[in-house]
Amino acid sequence: MITGKCVTDMGKAEIEMIHNKLAVCVIGAGRAGMIHAVNFAKHVPDALLAAVVDTQEEAARAAAEKLDIAHYYSSCAHALMDDRIDAYVVVSPTKYHMETVKAIAEAGKHILCEKPMAMTEEECEEMIRVCRQHKVKLQLGFMRRFDESFRQAKNMVDYGEIGEVVMVRSNTRGPSIPRPWMYDIRKSNGPLAEVNSHDIDTMRWFTGSEFQTLYAVGGNYRCPDAREQFPEFYDNVVMAASFANGMQGMLDGAQGVGYAYDAKVEILGTKGAISLGSVKGNDVVLCSSASQRGSYPLVESWRTLFKDAYLKEDRAFIDCILQDKEPAVTGIDGKMAVKVVNAGNISIMEKRMVTL
Repeated sequence: MITGKCVTDMGKAEIEMIHNKLAVCVIGAGRAGMIHAVNFAKHVPDALLAAVVDTQEEAARAAAEKLDIAHYYSSCAHALMDDRIDAYVVVSPTKYHMETVKAIAEAGKHILCEKPMAMTEEECEEMIRVCRQHKVKLQLGFMRRFDESFRQAKNMVDYGEIGEVVMVRSNTRGPSIPRPWMYDIRKSNGPLAEVNSHDIDTMRWFTGSEFQTLYAVGGNYRCPDAREQFPEFYDNVVMAASFANGMQGMLDGAQGVGYAYDAKVEILGTKGAISLGSVKGNDVVLCSSASQRGSYPLVESWRTLFKDAYLKEDRAFIDCILQDKEPAVTGIDGKMAVKVVNAGNISIMEKRMVTL
């Protein structure tokens, strides 16, 4: 923890460091990384932002200046030499997650790791093992579990307002064209990992069960420059699944749709249905013999749609450290999502049903 005062090395005013605040370092100064960084710099009462890391030193420096903090690093190894830091938020490319998380855990520091957790189930298991060995917290970045609308819908399910759950359908369609590094599925795990990990976790959360079988179909409809060199790349995916408890699931994912950030969940029960989200916002509509309710605010992007969820996720991470309790979203949750991602990619490439 950091106590006392710290003066920035950029000639700015002194920053009062309140006693007993957890010092957090964010690794990755991209879009998601900066959401976490701003939260810890300004909005998480029991924490403060101590440093940022980015392999591009200029990006790290610019982020530190924007956040008005003194310390920035161009590698995790350098950051780990900073004894002030208590916890790290890992928002680096997925292929580096395992080595980064292991290094942090071995240093005895707590970790919030953004999704996707890793490239393979085996990497996830190793991350979980090392964190347990060194008795550090490992929380996964499925921020939708902290979104007020999603929690409202989960409470409706848990209280039996739609009877027994029969089917969960989760859709995420992003407006932006995928970046070229995603084209090689074997190196990126593709859109199922980068975009639809949230849908996979949502389906597990609302069914309360694990995927048992799945069949996925993918296609490239919006990225013609990738077709020749990367024929297995897909920017559109549909997945049908069965769960161990007998429930059913459907996933619908797309990138480059252009029209909006479109995230929706439908939960069908034996006595009703819940519709969550629309292109206009994260409304919740319960359809049953008793009631129907909903509202429709306009939302432009995932950063706006889930802004509060990211903040609640970051606060929950600090709370689990201070209260020494299990994180709300664990390494097991991250591992199971990666397992489904890899099974889905096998199903797409081999054109067959996969049993998990």
